[in-house]
Amino acid sequence: MTDADPVLVAARVDPLVAAEHPGLRVWTARVPGGVARTAPELRDRLHMLSDRVRGAQAVAMRARPVPSAYRVLFRHLGLDPDVTRTPVEALVLDRLLHGGLVARGLPDDALAIATLETGVPVWAADAQRVRGDLVLQPGADGRLVLADDDGALAVLFEPPPAARAPGRRTTELLLIAVQAPGVAAMWVEEAVWTAAAAMPTIEAPS
Repeated sequence: MTDADPVLVAARVDPLVAAEHPGLRVWTARVPGGVARTAPELRDRLHMLSDRVRGAQAVAMRARPVPSAYRVLFRHLGLDPDVTRTPVEALVLDRLLHGGLVARGLPDDALAIATLETGVPVWAADAQRVRGDLVLQPGADGRLVLADDDGALAVLFEPPPAARAPGRRTTELLLIAVQAPGVAAMWVEEAVWTAAAAMPTIEAPS
């Protein structure tokens, strides 16, 4: 790890959640970045990933340790992973339906690359729209949510709503990675570092 690497901070886990889902953790890291066009080298990287993810590889991926751990977690959360896809499987399905990974701009493409390369899902919020310490807790509807001092930041395994999502004035991102039980910390670190490395430096608007 170098001084330039993002520092991962663990969100607090509500005791009820910790008891029901031991080993489930959420990690965050503040990194420079915002909404921007995808650089040509990242587009090339997406194309390379597209070539590696075809029908047979997509089926085999489910049996690998990291993707399999998220399928197990989905079932523990009451979700059928064959209906509600895990993040990495949703990206693979999108690739199969469109014949390739479609560039959508940053930070989305950086997050997709990090998720596909590691199996660990990563999202981004506008860091300036997050207040206080984060906690993983049960939401009002029974789903797990990541919350800050202002309330729910995001439902677990869903991106933040528009009010918290990166926008054109965003210059700092809060990367959010979910660690399923049984997934080694090194994969979470790699996912966050991969996403952070792909972000451009965004200057604050005048």
